[in-house]
Amino acid sequence: MRLVNIHEAKSKLSKLVEEVLAGEEVIIAKAGKPVAKLVPYKPSPKPRQFGGYENEIKIPPDFDETDEEIVKLFKGKSEGLSSWYSGWYSGFSVAFLAPPGPL
Repeated sequence: MRLVNIHEAKSKLSKLVEEVLAGEEVIIAKAGKPVAKLVPYKPSPKPRQFGGYENEIKIPPDFDETDEEIVKLFKGKSEGLSSWYSGWYSGFSVAFLAPPGPL
């Protein structure tokens, strides 16, 4: 790793670029503090193409249909396990969701 000040970087930029291409790490500093790093340019990977999985992923015809039992669970209108869950959750809501400080 080589640390150079801004003035030296301006006057010797071509040499610094050659060092970077040779694998050297070059850090540019201002008032002794690192502010930039010279690294070799790496071109962006080519853009992804859409449609690569068109015959591999199957979406069922009822994918967008809403299950009424799930809607009831979210609204708290279901019997059985959801009523137990509601009671269990409400006990923790005070402990975990209350703001800090006196209640």
